Amino acid sequence: QVQLVESGGGSVQAGGSLRLSCAAFGDTYSNYCMGWFRQAPGKEREGVAAIDSDGLTTYAEDYVKGRFTISKDNAKNTLYLQMNSLKPEDTAMYYCAADHPPYGRTWCGRRVYEYNYWGQGTQVTVSS
Repeated sequence: QVQLVESGGGSVQAGGSLRLSCAAFGDTYSNYCMGWFRQAPGKEREGVAAIDSDGLTTYAEDYVKGRFTISKDNAKNTLYLQMNSLKPEDTAMYYCAADHPPYGRTWCGRRVYEYNYWGQGTQVTVSS
C-alpha cells in the first residue's frame, strides 16, 4: 500500500506559478497511475490532471489545460503538478491520488472514485 505526501503549496498572486510535488512511500511507485485533484471550500472535490503508471499518457481538465502540467518521475517516486498562469479560481486544497490500474492497463481514470489512495493535501491560494 502506497502512502502519499504532498508539498509545494502556498500563496501567490494571479499570473504566478507553483510546482506541487507528491512523494510516494511504501510500495513500487511505477505500478501506480496517479492524479491531482482539488477541493475549494463548499465545493466537491474535482479532477485536475491524471497520468498513467508509465508516465507516458496524461490528461488535463479543460479548466487547467494549457496552464497545468502533470508529470511522474518513477526513479524519484514523485508526482508533480506544474501550475502556471494561476487564477484566483484555482484556489483550493490540492490532493494527489494513486491506485493500481486494471490488469493489463496503465491508465486509471480521472474521477475521484477511481482512486483509493490519497494524500493529506496542500493548500494553494491565488490572490487577485
